[in-house]
Amino acid sequence: MAEYVYRPVVTVAKGLFGALRLRIDMQGLEHVPASGGAVVLINHVSYLDFALAGLPFWQAGRRPVRFMAKKAVFEHRIAGPLMRGMHHIPVDREAGAGSLREALAALRAGELVGVFPEATISPSYCLAPFKSGAARLAAHTNVPVIPVVLWGSQRTLTKGHPFHLREAIGTPVTITVGNPVPPEELADRRAGTDTLHKTMAELLDTAQRRYPYPAPGEPDWWLPAHLGGSAPPPPTTA
Repeated sequence: MAEYVYRPVVTVAKGLFGALRLRIDMQGLEHVPASGGAVVLINHVSYLDFALAGLPFWQAGRRPVRFMAKKAVFEHRIAGPLMRGMHHIPVDREAGAGSLREALAALRAGELVGVFPEATISPSYCLAPFKSGAARLAAHTNVPVIPVVLWGSQRTLTKGHPFHLREAIGTPVTITVGNPVPPEELADRRAGTDTLHKTMAELLDTAQRRYPYPAPGEPDWWLPAHLGGSAPPPPTTA
């Protein structure tokens, strides 16, 4: 499939990251498959996560990731044509069968399909409970799930926090690609989803702990409460 839109959009995104002087550290490029379908599972902490999560796959093998995103993004007058041109997959939460069929077809055709299992950005910057779609997609198409953890991008542009150019410039951002989870571990939807959550939590914990902590007096709104920051704690579940 010719990437008449994907390629220039990646170039523009990398230019933006360069202009912000983001210190991007990519780990685990050896886990990017050279070919074949896979579900790319990504945590969600910022509005830049779509662009950032695709970088290791493009850098390692010029492989595009077809992200599943809410239908409203495709209806935007500027973002919509770009999303369609990059062959991303719209998700209509009231009628999800069509997006599921499109994602399954893409995986069977050897594509990478990107999924944000939390569905939204958590203000705690901790993992929220996962929806089961990723495990279902992988099990139905017999493809692995490749976990990707992003950290630091919430300091640039995120939900509920105004953009401050001075704060964003020079921000360290880590992108960690983990070991693929084989489809046979995901056959049971509930147990498979638990496995994926545990895998992502371990990768995220490692990324958070090796990330530079704020110095005394520096803003710490982006740092989870359990690590000593002022981000709100995640909601408790009964």
